[in-house]
Amino acid sequence: MKIASFNIENLYHRDKSLMRPRLNKCVSDWVSELDILMSRIKKNVNDIDRIRELTFLLGFEKTDHRPFGVLKKRHGELFINPNVSANEPKASRLTDWNGWVALQNVAVPYASTLNKARLIAETDADVLILQEVEDRAALMDFNNELLREYNVEPYDQVMHLSGNDGHGRGMAILIKNGYRLDTLKSHGLDLPKGHEPIFEVDCQEYALIAPKGHRVYILSTQFSLEKDTQRKIQAGKLADIYRKMKASGKELVLICGTLNDVSYSDCLSPILRETDLRDVTRHPGCKVERDLGKGAGYFRLGAYSKGVNVRQKNYMLLSDELQDKLTSCGLNRKGMWPEGNSRWEIYPSIKNRIHAASSHPVIWGEFRNI
Repeated sequence: MKIASFNIENLYHRDKSLMRPRLNKCVSDWVSELDILMSRIKKNVNDIDRIRELTFLLGFEKTDHRPFGVLKKRHGELFINPNVSANEPKASRLTDWNGWVALQNVAVPYASTLNKARLIAETDADVLILQEVEDRAALMDFNNELLREYNVEPYDQVMHLSGNDGHGRGMAILIKNGYRLDTLKSHGLDLPKGHEPIFEVDCQEYALIAPKGHRVYILSTQFSLEKDTQRKIQAGKLADIYRKMKASGKELVLICGTLNDVSYSDCLSPILRETDLRDVTRHPGCKVERDLGKGAGYFRLGAYSKGVNVRQKNYMLLSDELQDKLTSCGLNRKGMWPEGNSRWEIYPSIKNRIHAASSHPVIWGEFRNI
């Protein structure tokens, strides 16, 4: 049995907010603080002063104050500033509407989509777990059409479930070769004492039945990217779910997904150091192409393995019982664009960053007698 996990970063279209450069820590903290202050119904003098400071730090004073539209008393009509809208065509003569609508999603470059299919075809897992899939229609088209171009049979069972964040970061499972999905459960609505959901995206639990009758349980999740404290809460909840699964007699358990932190982070300690789960990338036989760039021989904390200097975000964790059945495992990062001084083998069609299949590698494990 071969299981693979991949944060595919959408198939055909991706939310613009996910493609913008990340704010640095200071700016992110300022934005969060400003949001909290602005939401207060009653603001004291200190709150007002702090709002002024934050708006200055965030560059609000650089806004162009020239009016775009002016509402005058003459029949209550809206007059547009001719300096910015002169001679612009009307959208319709019937409505006299003159404006534009911003699209929230942008198309994923087709070269990138093809590289996603090529990477999945090369891995050719019996069970494929995907994170950040926009919708079922896109996934079905990808499975039935693009995978065939790389001489791989499409998956028999395809299941997609949307996440909590509303940015097209749903999760999916694809299965073939006699394995089948028995049950699916979402922990996306688990609430800490009635507040917002613990998992900003989702945590999905799958129960699979193998041709030999064995049952395998998989948890797929994605942790918070920005909030350290939230990641630790999510790790604690994931550890609780795992312990309850083991207590109920479920032995062959696999946890995979994007945890958005390195293994030595305290945020992940509830799941990495307070359970018996083992990371496949720490297995001595983990297969991955070495980094051929500068500093390739440097064993950096957080690297996947010696000479593979990639900051770890994605994990495949195994229970003791499943670890005993592991025969081989590895990473496939041929679809990733090397950043900085890193150099590794990539597909010839990847000419720059936008052609990359994803900024995440495929993690896979192969198991005997399942």
